[in-house]
Amino acid sequence: MIELRVRQLRWEADDVVSVTLAAPCGTQLPSWEPGAHVDLRTPAGVRQYSLCGDPRRHDEWRVAVYREPGGRGGSQWVHDTLRVGDLVAAGTPRNAFPLVPAARYLFVGGGIGVTPLRPMIDQAERSGVPWTLVYGGRRRSSMAFLDELGEYGDRVRIRPEDEYGRLDPAAELDGMAAELDRVATGPGGAVTGRDGPARGTAVYCCGPPGLIAAVEQHCRTWPTGTFHAERFTPAALTDPAPDTAFDVELARSGVTLHVPAGTSILDAVERAGLADVGSCYQGTCGSCETKVLAGRPDHRDSVLSAAERASGTSMMLCVSRCASSRLVLDL
Repeated sequence: MIELRVRQLRWEADDVVSVTLAAPCGTQLPSWEPGAHVDLRTPAGVRQYSLCGDPRRHDEWRVAVYREPGGRGGSQWVHDTLRVGDLVAAGTPRNAFPLVPAARYLFVGGGIGVTPLRPMIDQAERSGVPWTLVYGGRRRSSMAFLDELGEYGDRVRIRPEDEYGRLDPAAELDGMAAELDRVATGPGGAVTGRDGPARGTAVYCCGPPGLIAAVEQHCRTWPTGTFHAERFTPAALTDPAPDTAFDVELARSGVTLHVPAGTSILDAVERAGLADVGSCYQGTCGSCETKVLAGRPDHRDSVLSAAERASGTSMMLCVSRCASSRLVLDL
């Protein structure tokens, strides 16, 4: 980790504060791309926060932190204790939610889930790629970055629940896609139908689990590869297999470990002192992704796509297990 100093604290909304970090000696920070996040070491442990500033700036990073009711203590520390001038240990940026090249983008954000989308929107704008955003929240005062997003005019649909009711992701997606169709084809041109938008459309979603699930469900009728999401909490597992014991061989270390039921691979590896790659410990950040050399993983993370899971070439050690009797990992 690297030691950074708090340059600015700014209230972005009710219970949301942005933290701008810089190197104490003014040196350049590691580069990052939209969708990236960093680890911050708090008294409650390491926490992950999406970078939401300008990736072209190498002198500072910005994250936004929502005070999470009943959370594990990290967000409370940021809100109640952290002050301008304080030193914070941070990891280098990692990106499990990259912005893939596309002909156009539909962004869907809910609550603090707007944070990773914020720099994506700026990049799409700079690249001249058509885009639109729907952003839901409880009320306007609880929604971060409204002033910044307001500069983009009607391409941003602000949908506070106390004014519009509960967000209807399917209707919003169809409406946004149809609007971009009209912009692309002109008056009287073809618009999105039941089969969804044309290939080349990418949907990026981040927010509460229910929102992500609804957007994912609607996108299942759209072209394969359209949907992309980042989850701050683990996705619910559908009919998970029972935990069983297995052996894992660490090829580069020349060690074989026995992983009992109820113990993760990451726990076994860290207890043996053979790796220190853990961060979220719930399958959402991607820091413990490891190459699989042999065996069949039982994927339980919220990071890998269906195609990546099917390939069986990597896995998240903190939650995923073994679907065969043995795994061989590149560790």
